[in-house]
Amino acid sequence: MKKAILISSATALLMVGGIAVAAPGERGMRADSNGDGVISRAEMTKSLEARFTKMDANGDGQLSKEDRDAKRADRSAKRGERFAKADTNGDGELSPAEMEAARAERKASRFARADKDGNGKLSQEEAQAMKGKRGGKGMRGKGHNRGGKGMAMMRDADTNGDQKISKAEFTAAALARFDKADANSDGKLTREERQAAYKAHKGERNKRGG
Repeated sequence: MKKAILISSATALLMVGGIAVAAPGERGMRADSNGDGVISRAEMTKSLEARFTKMDANGDGQLSKEDRDAKRADRSAKRGERFAKADTNGDGELSPAEMEAARAERKASRFARADKDGNGKLSQEEAQAMKGKRGGKGMRGKGHNRGGKGMAMMRDADTNGDQKISKAEFTAAALARFDKADANSDGKLTREERQAAYKAHKGERNKRGG
């Protein structure tokens, strides 16, 4: 059970705190609050604080089993809500027509979110941003050695060995990855630096066979 908890918390670090190298698409640029194309250390810190607060479901200042269980219950409730919304005739079952209508609605919603200027069309940048976000989710779903990466990150983040990740540990581990990716040490992370760090990180994993 503890191992599962550690992997869950550490995977969150890989996907959030480690966005400097964990995602080849535009997902990591969500921390770019002023939209200038780079992520400053201050922006990263602010983004991490917001993300930690969201993940810390019980508000105790640590990521633990209780938070994981709460998130699982929330996801289950949301799946139930989506099912009920798609089941338009309320018979407790989804027909092919209802499933197709639900898929079409999701696609329309994704398109609307990606169409930043609201002109009813996607520019190359908007299309690439949407593809990058969907690509990040796909990688998580496939679970490429999530356990191994998760445990490694957990060992780095859980500095006091209490099987939990505090806000300070969460932030420190993430900023360490930020600083490593910041090749010119200017306190800012460009797309080019992210891509270079991602390639280097991927190469290291391949050498280790992970």
